Amino acid sequence: MIALTAAEIANITHGRLTGDGDIVPSSVVTDSRESTAGSLYVAKPGEHADGHDFVDAAFERGAVLVLAEREVADANGRPYPAVVVEDAVLAMGALAAEAVRRIRALRAERNAEFTVIGITGSAGKTTTKDLLAGVLATAGPTVAPQGSYNGEVGVPLTVFSADASTRFLVIEMGATGLGHIKYLADMVKPDIGVVLGVGTAHAGEFGGVENIAKTKGELVEALGERGTAILNLDDSRVAAMKSRTTARILGFTASGATTEEVEARNVVVNAQGHPDFDLVLPDGGPSVEVRSRLIGGHHVTNLLAAAAAAFAAGISAPAIAASLSSQSAASRWRMERTERPDGVTIINDAYNANPESMRAALRTLADLGQGRRTWAVLGAMLELGEDSIREHTAVGTQVVRLNISRLVVVGREARAMYISAIQEGSWGDECVFTENAEEAYELLQRELQPGDLVLFKSSNGVGLRHLGDRIALPPRAESTGENAAESAAIEGNELQ
Repeated sequence: MIALTAAEIANITHGRLTGDGDIVPSSVVTDSRESTAGSLYVAKPGEHADGHDFVDAAFERGAVLVLAEREVADANGRPYPAVVVEDAVLAMGALAAEAVRRIRALRAERNAEFTVIGITGSAGKTTTKDLLAGVLATAGPTVAPQGSYNGEVGVPLTVFSADASTRFLVIEMGATGLGHIKYLADMVKPDIGVVLGVGTAHAGEFGGVENIAKTKGELVEALGERGTAILNLDDSRVAAMKSRTTARILGFTASGATTEEVEARNVVVNAQGHPDFDLVLPDGGPSVEVRSRLIGGHHVTNLLAAAAAAFAAGISAPAIAASLSSQSAASRWRMERTERPDGVTIINDAYNANPESMRAALRTLADLGQGRRTWAVLGAMLELGEDSIREHTAVGTQVVRLNISRLVVVGREARAMYISAIQEGSWGDECVFTENAEEAYELLQRELQPGDLVLFKSSNGVGLRHLGDRIALPPRAESTGENAAESAAIEGNELQ
């Protein structure tokens, strides 16, 4: 973290300082349980709890300063050292913007490069971020988000992990409305902007797909003339963003439409579900082989995007291919494969879901399941607005047309999948509706057999990732104290 005194923090955030202005925090946390010696604790109001209620706990764990929206006193009535601001989240953004500015200045003084890469898109952001960070780390100190830190809180927390030694800063950018990407881009001033795709995720919140495209394009609009926009040419809405930026354009494609961009040729998905292809970069050199360890052909887009961004950042073709070929999924619940001792295979892809990622996951299940009994355990895709019933209906139809053996629909918000599967010709016990995850768990425990392949997929808020974790345990393992404690720990961390 860039060193900032309490007095400087107050000045940057237009806050009111209470206490010693010479305090220099060594880290920033928004969860009091993560406080350590020297932390700045951000006491932000939340959906389920108010961070101000945990200031005592943060200081007990070593926090030295609080960024808060009101003063908080200790048991003796003495105010904790604080910077009091009108909006703690906006104050975090202001601090992050200043941190990036100072890192650039410090690096420039040393004649050292510093590159900020922003990544957005309706699907694949976290996987692409992980892949890109893995490639860049071979060339210099790299900071990237934990998990899916991609919003107005997560992006500043990522920035606070960087310092003057950082060569590459990778920022994942999510949004639920117009202006959100612009806010994040204005904060970090990216040199390279990657747009993966425009889908229907959160269409209800955005007010339609066209507004999603407008929002994702805010990233390329934020790039200067010396920047580089990395665009998915296989997505027409993303390709159209060329007109929205003065930056250099570097496109990527798996369609074979051009030889002047980053291209995947000879794409195949092997028997293990891993995509293989020849990577062509616009440097005039020979193609290089990428033999990915990720599961699913849809990851070709993410691999190409990471390759294009790494190329724009100055990484050589052999280094890019070697890194992409060595990396497995780095974040949980994203096509996460588990082989149970009894021969049941679990693919847990239930971190999130939208129509595009749902279709891709089901195609992967069908491809991998040749000669096996396949199960699709599916929950709702949230925030689709008026398209929700239509999109869930399409999923149920697809399951039947892909000849997936069993469909288990979990929860009433996803019931349209069940109805459409029956209408498409599913009969008997091929398609089952369960009211909740516990009912689905009992069904699976009774009926799974050695050799079965099971996919779990839903939006994050539905929570099927936890059902997938339970089923991934060996049969009857849940009865042991150790596994029960581990499951509780996972659930507790996710709730936070």
